[in-house]
Amino acid sequence: MSEVNQGARRPLLVGVAGASASGKSLLAQNLKQSLSSDLIQVISEDNYYRDQAHLEMSDRELTNYDHPNAVEHDLLFRHVTRLKQGEIVDIPCYDFTQHTRSERQQRIEPTPIIVVEGIMLFTHPELREVLDLRFFVDTPLDICLLRRIQRDTVERQRSVDSVVQQYKKTVRPGYINFIAPTKQHADVIIPRGGKNAVAIELIHSRFREYIG
Repeated sequence: MSEVNQGARRPLLVGVAGASASGKSLLAQNLKQSLSSDLIQVISEDNYYRDQAHLEMSDRELTNYDHPNAVEHDLLFRHVTRLKQGEIVDIPCYDFTQHTRSERQQRIEPTPIIVVEGIMLFTHPELREVLDLRFFVDTPLDICLLRRIQRDTVERQRSVDSVVQQYKKTVRPGYINFIAPTKQHADVIIPRGGKNAVAIELIHSRFREYIG
């Protein structure tokens, strides 16, 4: 791993968790837009879904993406820890159309603010503890389902029926069993996600205070 200037203030690590399609990504992107790219960046937990290139496509399609075991949290923990220490890391990129990681990687340099967003972030104790601020986006599940249908049919070339069946089989149970219980680990619970202007402004204020 390469290193950057160790004299700089260490990055502030911010975790954003919540149900699938709850508004986590929108919140993270709205936070990112408030600052220049040399001050803040966003890492998605989605990119840490395990590589499945060794499996046939029929087997990959059976993956339960709503279980903590589907995510390589140990690797994500190592990466954010190294970023916090001032190191540069190359993170994986996940291709949902192929149900495995792509061959490319994304280089991430430590910036003053690093936002990590994903549904299962707070299920991993070490990862949870290394985060400086933890936010949980709390959105009604029926709203999440409608957003998920729109996203997956457009961005991931899936049928409405497949999205609904997956929601009933794994997404909703996964939220109830694994994600909702982690709400207790959040420092702040945010309703309406990326559309909560008051919450966004409060977080911006904290960021500006940290950057100085």
